[in-house]
Amino acid sequence: MLVAHPPAVDSRFDELATKVLSGGTLGREEARSILRAPVEKLPDLLWAAFRVRERFFGRRVKLCQLRNARSGLCPEDCHYCSQSAISTAPIPRYRLESVPELLNGARRAVAAGATRYCMVTSGRGPSAADVQRFVEAAKAIKREFPRLELCVSLGLLDREQARALKDAGIDYVNHNLNTSRRFYPEICTTHSYDDRLATVRAVQEAGLRTCCGGIIGLGETEEDVIDLAFDLRDLQVDSLPVNFLHPIKGTPLEDRNVLDPAKCLRALCLMRFVRPEAEIRVAGGRELHLGSWQALALYPANSLFVDGYLTTPGDAADKVRRLVTSLGFEVEG
Repeated sequence: MLVAHPPAVDSRFDELATKVLSGGTLGREEARSILRAPVEKLPDLLWAAFRVRERFFGRRVKLCQLRNARSGLCPEDCHYCSQSAISTAPIPRYRLESVPELLNGARRAVAAGATRYCMVTSGRGPSAADVQRFVEAAKAIKREFPRLELCVSLGLLDREQARALKDAGIDYVNHNLNTSRRFYPEICTTHSYDDRLATVRAVQEAGLRTCCGGIIGLGETEEDVIDLAFDLRDLQVDSLPVNFLHPIKGTPLEDRNVLDPAKCLRALCLMRFVRPEAEIRVAGGRELHLGSWQALALYPANSLFVDGYLTTPGDAADKVRRLVTSLGFEVEG
């Protein structure tokens, strides 16, 4: 359980929390100090991050559920992805789901206690027919569940497509930067970092909220993680998912496994300090890499996924709720 008042915290991290809560921003050396925190200092770092998290979100935890609305069939070469054109992973492959199927997915999300439902498609970007399908789906879902937050992740978008989604009732668009500008060509060559930035800006110009984060453990350096964090800060993203690479057999990164729980927690703390008022969402790879440390992720983060990810499994909603309450946090909604 969380105690009412934190123990004495390492002054370096406590000072960073005070700086951020006073409206200051981290410098590069301060960011490095977070990513280099010794394991024995992790409790101090987590408590300092919790000070920031508590200011904006209290002890609430938002549950989110993903829907893989179109699987595989993607022309892009993202090296981490089981759905890419270069993947040989044995995954289901199917075309875009119907409006009734997407609505049924929303019903399952609500039944699981999720307050955000994210519909995801493989592919470079949506066609006009795809956008229309999600417009119809959003209207149907909002009629039945007006308070359910809707998010879509459809690849590269322009402002007109984003505006159509907003007008239909979509609340968020997810489009991750994934890694730094420097490292991006190492994980994808069929589109650029600037393409991703353009989509995030188009979403913002359309008046939608942004869900934009990254993947830790791709082979990037410490400096790449800091570059990613600072770019997300500059974009002022609203929701920031932090994924941890889940190596999938049949992808170019199938043998890349460089993470441990401490690295994951440090990255989450950095994102909380860099973007204090954003929703920090512990996303793919949580169960694999954090294991029994998962509950500690809630000190910096305030959102979790339930019932798995796109092509990898995850914890069921009941188990996630028990995880949330195990340290005295509470499920939102």
